[in-house]
Amino acid sequence: MFNFQGRFAALGGNDNLSAEEIKKKLDEGNKLTLLDVREEWEYKTAKIEGSVLIPLGQLERRKEELSHDSEIVCICHMGVRSFKAMKYLQSCGFKNVKNMAGGIEAWSMKVDPNVPRYR
Repeated sequence: MFNFQGRFAALGGNDNLSAEEIKKKLDEGNKLTLLDVREEWEYKTAKIEGSVLIPLGQLERRKEELSHDSEIVCICHMGVRSFKAMKYLQSCGFKNVKNMAGGIEAWSMKVDPNVPRYR
């Protein structure tokens, strides 16, 4: 159940997408809202171009900035905070929300090595 790149891979069924699956969706022209729930300093250190920053601690009061009609992919450093964000948004009635398993760390390692890694 618990592993480095997809630590919640066994939870949530189809709610988790790998970095490669997200890249494929983007390459195919799918309109995704990439919701980054990390802190601002983390976002400034490493980000996926086109992503939207709403730190997890601000999500409750800022969730209305998101469209209920969009496919939302939550992103964090390694997949833990984004999993929490996904579950929270789902509980608020957002129907099409996914989690990037492994977070920006997986994106940097498997999709775009130009995105810096950090600890």
